[in-house]
Amino acid sequence: MRLLPRSLLWRTFLLLAVLMLISVAAWFAIFRAYEREPRARQLAQTLVSVANLTRAALVSARVESRRELLRELSDREGIHIYPAEPGDRIEPLPDRAFLLRVEELVREQLGPATRLTLEREGERALFLNFRIDDSEDGIYWLALPRERIERVFPLGWLGWAVAALLLSLGGAWLIVFRITRPLKALQQAAREVGAGGTPTRLDESGPTELATVAHAFNQMSADLAQMDQDRALILAGISHDLRTPLTRLRMGIEMAGDEFLREGMTADVEEMDKTIGQFLDFARSEGGEAPQEIDVAALLAELAAQYRRRGFAVDVDRDNTVSPAPTFAKPIRLRPQALRRAVSNLIDNALKYAGTGQPVELGLQAEPAGLGIEVRDRGPGIPPGEVERIKRPFARLESARSNTAGAGLGLAIVERVARTHNGRLELLPRPGGGLCARLVLSNSESKSA
Repeated sequence: MRLLPRSLLWRTFLLLAVLMLISVAAWFAIFRAYEREPRARQLAQTLVSVANLTRAALVSARVESRRELLRELSDREGIHIYPAEPGDRIEPLPDRAFLLRVEELVREQLGPATRLTLEREGERALFLNFRIDDSEDGIYWLALPRERIERVFPLGWLGWAVAALLLSLGGAWLIVFRITRPLKALQQAAREVGAGGTPTRLDESGPTELATVAHAFNQMSADLAQMDQDRALILAGISHDLRTPLTRLRMGIEMAGDEFLREGMTADVEEMDKTIGQFLDFARSEGGEAPQEIDVAALLAELAAQYRRRGFAVDVDRDNTVSPAPTFAKPIRLRPQALRRAVSNLIDNALKYAGTGQPVELGLQAEPAGLGIEVRDRGPGIPPGEVERIKRPFARLESARSNTAGAGLGLAIVERVARTHNGRLELLPRPGGGLCARLVLSNSESKSA
């Protein structure tokens, strides 16, 4: 089964081709079975007629004219007559249904003692023994050319058969292609929906079944897009309603007299504001930002400089970073703001869990199908069995990273950005301890979110 192609087009085509070949072989077998009996009767009747005519000619001819008669039969008809001897060396008749049937039909008319053979005394021909009279010397062998029993298959028929088979296979491929082409478009659209995008509307023409599936998918895609818009609208409204009282709280805190209490309350308000921002980032559609060619190495250097100005130990690993970004035959097109947001989330996570004073390194590596952005820290890391779960929205790893601040959407946002760029997010253990968050971006065209 591993040798079979995986596409529905070629599997269905190969199945139809095999069925057509089996059908042709079956029809050929049926033709041979039904053609064998008439051909056997025709050959048997020919042998009986030649034997009877030869017997009549030899009996009626004068003794001195028989030699001349036999010579004329040999020259004109290719028929040879040999007297039968008791010690004649003959080969048994081959076990072929056609020849056995011919022998059976000949015996019905010439007698049960009649024999057929294809070789006598080393000579190959169609031999039939018959009796001229009742004397012991009255038994002869009648030899006919073997071409009388050989069936010649015209090469022209073979050419027409091959042409008909090729035309049938071409028609089968065209039929299967017309069926699988809408399914392939549906597959691509489903992948785009899975990546968080809104695919173009599928063509709803064609057979009723395929048109119904396309219409149902288009309706589902439109409903999902509407739900996504409604979700973003609701969250935007919530953020507006929440940030107004947060602003008033911030102003009230600034007026508070206790400096220690003011700092703690300010930190809580900032954390609440940041959580609201994460909700908005997770719900925000990236479809409004057009992909463009950017210098990823320069973007990483800019982010590292921004964090250093804020007092964080974030730097670019110059020894293991490709700068500028690697070039390809087809340039990588990225969404700068989405990519900046994803890398910032990874840096924030690294700073939060690595501990105060621990440096965070950024790296850029070339990949076979694109490039990979690495954010490395020296924190407690993530157990391999928890990697996929921690990428889900609102998921936290309490045992390894006990800080419960935030909404648990940072990695989910990065995962979504990776999918919109045909890429993936890898969370790998770092040699020597820590975590290496690797954002792999594909060289193919980015999908819309």
